[in-house]
Amino acid sequence: MKAEQAKSMDYLNRLKYLQADFENYRKRVERNLSEATQRSNERLIANLLGVMDDLERAIETGKTTKNIAALSEGVEIIYRNLCTMLEREGLTRIETVGKPFDPNMHEILARVPSKNHEEGTVVEEARKGFMFKGKVMRPSIVKITYKEEESEEN
Repeated sequence: MKAEQAKSMDYLNRLKYLQADFENYRKRVERNLSEATQRSNERLIANLLGVMDDLERAIETGKTTKNIAALSEGVEIIYRNLCTMLEREGLTRIETVGKPFDPNMHEILARVPSKNHEEGTVVEEARKGFMFKGKVMRPSIVKITYKEEESEEN
């Protein structure tokens, strides 16, 4: 009987140690994940700080310059740099115009009649959609076609 009790106590102690080890492991994994997320966010924010600096310079230049074309060109360069940086991070634009409607990637703004396109073809994009590493972050808002019936006069 004492041998069985000793064995039970041994199993209970082992279980407690395993449970404590598992809790420590879980906390370590959570901490590592949190640190990795923070490092990733820090890298993205550091890149965005450069874009902020460029936009601040453009705003200040816009207050004093008469050369609107040069200012516009500068803002376009900042925009392209931002797009390039976001693409490096995994953001891609959803291609829409001329493609078939996909409810997973598009939201319909309107349906327009068309004799020249297949039904359900995207003919106009009202808002760009984006994917991040294969996941839809924001669907595109689009206009799609429906078959326009031939009039009976023809």
